[in-house]
Amino acid sequence: MEKIWLKHYDPGVPPTIDYPQITLHQLLEESASRFSEHTAIIFPGAFDDEYLMSYRGLDEQANKLANALLEMGVKKGDRVALLMPNCPQFVISYYAVLKAGAIVVATNPLYSPREMEFQLKDCGAETIIVLSLFYKTIMGLKERTNLKNVVVTNIKEYLPPQSQKMFTIFVERQEGHRVRIPRVKNIYKFQDLLRRYSIAPPAVKTDPDDVAMFQYTGGTTGLSKAAVALHRNVLANVYQMRAWAEPVGRKEGEEVIMGVMPLFHVYGMVTVMHFSVLTGSAMVLLPRFETDKVLSAINRYRPAFFPGVPTMYVAINNYPEVSKYDLRSIEACVSGAAPLPGEVQQRFEELSRGKLVEGYGLSEAPVVVTANPIVGMRKIGSIGVPIPDVEARIMDMETGEKEMPVGEVGELVVRGPQLMKGYWNRPEETELVLRNGWLYTGDLARMDEDGFFFIVDRKKEMILAGGFNIYPREIEEVLYEHPKIREVACYGVPDPYRGQTVKVAIVLKEGESATAEEIIEFCRPLLARFKVPKLVEFRDALPKSLIGKVLRRVLVEEEKKKAELEAQQRE
Repeated sequence: MEKIWLKHYDPGVPPTIDYPQITLHQLLEESASRFSEHTAIIFPGAFDDEYLMSYRGLDEQANKLANALLEMGVKKGDRVALLMPNCPQFVISYYAVLKAGAIVVATNPLYSPREMEFQLKDCGAETIIVLSLFYKTIMGLKERTNLKNVVVTNIKEYLPPQSQKMFTIFVERQEGHRVRIPRVKNIYKFQDLLRRYSIAPPAVKTDPDDVAMFQYTGGTTGLSKAAVALHRNVLANVYQMRAWAEPVGRKEGEEVIMGVMPLFHVYGMVTVMHFSVLTGSAMVLLPRFETDKVLSAINRYRPAFFPGVPTMYVAINNYPEVSKYDLRSIEACVSGAAPLPGEVQQRFEELSRGKLVEGYGLSEAPVVVTANPIVGMRKIGSIGVPIPDVEARIMDMETGEKEMPVGEVGELVVRGPQLMKGYWNRPEETELVLRNGWLYTGDLARMDEDGFFFIVDRKKEMILAGGFNIYPREIEEVLYEHPKIREVACYGVPDPYRGQTVKVAIVLKEGESATAEEIIEFCRPLLARFKVPKLVEFRDALPKSLIGKVLRRVLVEEEKKKAELEAQQRE
C-alpha cells in the first residue's frame, strides 16, 4: 500500500488497517455506488413520520450544491462555513463543500454573535450556508467579516409533509420566526440552487493530503483555535472506529445509528456522519437532545450504535417513563467529552442491555484516540486503551520528555494517522502541542499494568491547595456515588491561606434535598482530608457546552466576578 498517510506519522511499525487513498467525499461516492437505494438519512417529524434520503440521493444533492458553490466563485482551499444543527442540509452541505475542493468550517449554532464573528474572521470564510433561524445574525455580521455569499436553508425543507405544514402554521407565523430572504446578489436559497444545478460530479481534483476541515476547539481553556485536519486524518479515524466496532458484528448497509450528537462537533461528525457513510448505515438525525424524542427515536428506528456524552445517558436513566421504551436494539455506545460515572454506565446497560463504554478524543486528533473494548476486558473509570494504529504514553509534566512509570501521573501524549496538521495561523501554539510526531493533550492521566489509561484531570484545572495537587475528577467520581446527586462539578476557588480551596457545585435529583454539611460528611471517609470540599453550592443546572461537557471555567469565572464585586462593596 502506498503510505501517503504516513507523511506526518511514522511510528516505526506497519499499520494494522488498510487505509484507502481516497478523500472523504469519495467515501460518500463509494457508498452511493454500493448502497445506492439504502437509506442514508432519517429525519423524524413531529407526527410519527419521517423524511428519508437514500445514499444515491445524498450524493446527487451534494453534487448539485458543489456545482453551485463553484459557480458562485468558491475555489479549492477556500473556507466555507456551515451554521446548522443536525439536519439533512448539514450532511449535504458538508460533502458538497469537499466536492468543490473547499474546506468545511462547522460553527456551533449556540455561539453568541461575538463568538461567530471571531471564527468567521479567523478562518477567512467568504461563503456560509446557514439555517434561516440564524440568517439575521449572519447578516448583522456580514460587513465585519469576509463573507460574500450567504446560502440560506429552512429546517422545514426536509421535514415530512404533515410536519412541514404544522411548522409553517405554528412556528413561522409566530412573531420573530418569519424570515424573508431578499432576492439580491450573493444571497441564495438552498433549494433554488439544488433545482438549478447538475447532478454531475464536479471536475475538481482533490487528494488525501488536501485540508478537509477546520475544527474549532471549544475554547474551554482559552481562545478558540482551528485544528486543521486533512482528508486522510479524518478518514483514518473513521476506519479506526470501524475496526473498534467490529466485535459487535456490524452488518454494512443494514445498520441504524443514532445521530443526536451535534454534527458540527468533530465527535458527531466522525462517529455519526462519516461512520454511517463508511458502513452504509442510516443516520437518525435529531437537531437537539430532548430525552423523550431520543427515546421515541430509539424505540421506533432501532439503532444499534449510539455515540453520546454522559449527560445524555444520565437524562435517559432518570427519565420517569423510560420503561415505556424498548432500548434493546442498542448494541454499543461510546461515551466521550466528559467522565462517565460508573453508576451511569451500569444503569444504562441495564436499560438497554447493550454495552456503554468510555472513550477519549480531541479536536486535534479527530476524534477518538482511546476507548474501552466493547467485548473482553474493560474498566469503569478508564478511557480504555489506544484504538488501532494509535500509540499513547504518559510523560512528565515538567519537561514532557520523560516517560512515567506505570501508575504515575503525567501528561497524556498520543500519536497516530489522525493527528491534525496544526492550528490555523498559530505556529507557536502548534509547536507546543505537536512535538516529534506526538500530540501533547494537556490532560493529566496514568496508565495501569494492563495498559488502560485513566484521565486524572486537565492540566490547567488541577487545584493547588496548601501545596497539594487535587484533581477535580477524583472528587466528582466520589460524589456521583451519593444517591441524591444528579450532577456535580468540582473546581478551585481562591483562598488566602491555602492558595486555593475545593468547591463543588451540585444538581440534586428531582425531589431530593440535602445540606452542605451532609455532602461534606459523605466525602470525609472517602477522600483524603485535604481533598474534602470546603464549599458546597446547590444549583438548578451546571453550565455546559452544547455537547454536554461541564464548563468548570464558567464556574471559576463566576467566583472571580463575585469576589471582585464583594471587594468593591467593601471599599
